[in-house]
Amino acid sequence: MTRETLDVDVLIVGGGPAGLSAAIRLAQLQAEHGGDPMSIAVLEKAREAGAHMLSGAVLDPSTLRELIPDFREKGAPLAAEVTTDRVYFFTETSQVAFPVIPPPLRNHGNYVISLNRFVRWLSEQAEALGIDFFSGFAGQEVLVDDGRVVGVRTGDQGIDRQGEQKSTFEPGVDIMAKVTIFCDGVRGNLTKQLRREFDLGRGREPEQFAVGIKELWEVPEGRLDPGSVVHTMGYPLKTEEFGGGFIYGLPDGQLSVGFVAGLDYQDPRFDPHEAFNRFKQHPFVAALLDGGQMVRYGAKALPEGGWNTIPRLVMDGALIAGDAGGFLNSMRLKGVHLAMRTGMLAAESAFEAVRGGDPSAQALASYQDRIDRSSVKAELYPVRNVHQAFGHGLLAGLVFAGIALVTRGWWFTTLRGHAGHRRMQKLGERGPRARGGGTSPGNRRLVFDKSSSVHLSGTAHSEDQPAHLLVHTEVCGSICGEEYGHPCTRFCPANVYEIVQEPEGPRLQINASNCVHCKTCDIMDPYAVITWVPPEGGGGPQYNGM
Repeated sequence: MTRETLDVDVLIVGGGPAGLSAAIRLAQLQAEHGGDPMSIAVLEKAREAGAHMLSGAVLDPSTLRELIPDFREKGAPLAAEVTTDRVYFFTETSQVAFPVIPPPLRNHGNYVISLNRFVRWLSEQAEALGIDFFSGFAGQEVLVDDGRVVGVRTGDQGIDRQGEQKSTFEPGVDIMAKVTIFCDGVRGNLTKQLRREFDLGRGREPEQFAVGIKELWEVPEGRLDPGSVVHTMGYPLKTEEFGGGFIYGLPDGQLSVGFVAGLDYQDPRFDPHEAFNRFKQHPFVAALLDGGQMVRYGAKALPEGGWNTIPRLVMDGALIAGDAGGFLNSMRLKGVHLAMRTGMLAAESAFEAVRGGDPSAQALASYQDRIDRSSVKAELYPVRNVHQAFGHGLLAGLVFAGIALVTRGWWFTTLRGHAGHRRMQKLGERGPRARGGGTSPGNRRLVFDKSSSVHLSGTAHSEDQPAHLLVHTEVCGSICGEEYGHPCTRFCPANVYEIVQEPEGPRLQINASNCVHCKTCDIMDPYAVITWVPPEGGGGPQYNGM
C-alpha cells in the first residue's frame, strides 16, 4: 500500500492541555531564538479541539500564568474563581462537614472551568502562532526505525466492519518527525505501545487508575454560588473502596456534579455508574439537583498512581507528557496544570534537540532533568505513597495522607502498589454486597440508566467500521460468568458490554457505538483481554461545556 508521508520537525500526539502547551511553548521558543522556521504539528483524534476533553475541573493557574501571561486579556474561559471550599464525610442519610479544610483541598486562587472550552481556547492560541492542528486523525501506530521513534502512522479510513475497503477508503498517513511528543492521555494506545516496546515501566510501581463520571446540570438559581467547591468521601463507597464525589458551582445556575471511583476495587459486582446514582440520591446532593435538568454526561479514566508509577519518559526520538505519563496529584485532585507544565518542559528539550541536530535519548534526557528541578517533582514527590496507602482502606489512607503532609512525604519505605484489575476477587471470595449492587432504574429526573446517559454525551461513531474494542480471548461463555459474574457489564459506564443469553450459552455483545473513550475496560478487565484502540477518525464523545 502506498502511503503519503508528511515530514515535520516536532510532532505532538494529542491536542489536550499537555500537547497544546507543548505546541505553544515551541512556537514561543522559535520566536525568541529565530533561525530557520521549525515545523510543528499537533495530531488530535477528536473531530474538533476539546471534543474529548473531560474533567471536573478546578484549574491551578500557575502554569497558565507562565505560559500565557496575558491570558485574561486573551479571553481565557475561566468560568468562576473559587470562593468557598467545603469537604464532607457522607453517611447514607446525612453528612459531617470537615471542621478544617485539608491544605491540598484548599482552592482559593484557583478557577472552576470547563476543560472542553479551555482546550478549545488553547488550540486557538496555538493556531494563531502558526501551529498545524490536525483534528479527526487518530494515531494508530508508533513508527520505529532501528530502536528510534521516527513518527506516527494515522489510522486508515473507509474500512467496513468486516475489514474490507469501502469506496471511500483512504490509507493512513505516515507523519515523520525528528522528535515526537506523546500526549495521548490516560492509557493512550500509542504510549501503551511505547511502554511495551521500550520497557518503560521497568523499576516503576504498577500504574493505578480511577474512573471519573461527570454530569453537567442546570438548576434553579441560588442553589450553589459560582466558585463554590464541594468534595465528599464516604457513602456510597465501602471503606475498602477509594473515591468520592464533587460538586462545583458554575455561572448561570450550572453545576458540575461528579464521582470518582478507584479502579482497584475488590468486589466484581461494584458498578461505578450505580455508585454515582446513589451519590446523587443522597439528601445533600438531591436537594441541590431537585427541579434541575442534566444536560451533559461523560466519563474518563484518571492516572492516580503518582510519582512512583511514572514511566521512563525519554526514548530516542520521543518524549511522554501529561496524563499519558501519569502526571496527576490525586491528593489535590488536580492534573491540568501538571499536564501543561510537562508539555512545556518537553517542548524545551525537543527544541534543543532539533536545533542541535541530535534527537537521541541522551540529548532528550534534559527533559527528565527539567522535571526533577521543576514544580512538578516538588508537588508530586512528597505525596508519592499516598494513593498506595488507600489500598489498605479509607482510614489507613487518610492517616497516611496526614502524616505525609507533616513529614513532606518521608516514610520508612516505598509503599508498593498494584495493578487494579489484579485486586478483583472472584464471586466465591465475596460475601453479600450490602449496598451499591445491581442497577437502579433511571427515573430521568435525578438518576439515569447508562444508555440514557450516553445519549447526553454527544457520542457518535460510524456504525460500519471495525470494532475499536478488541477482546483477545473468549472467556465470556466459559469461565467469566462463574468466576466474576461478567464485571464488564458493570464497570463500563456507557453500556458498551452486554451479555446475551443464547441456547449455546452466554455471548458477549459489544455496543461499540456507545463508547465514550474512558478506557475503563482496558484497565479493569480481570483477565486483561480487552484493548481499546482509536475508532475511525473523529468518532467519540462531544463534551461541549464539560
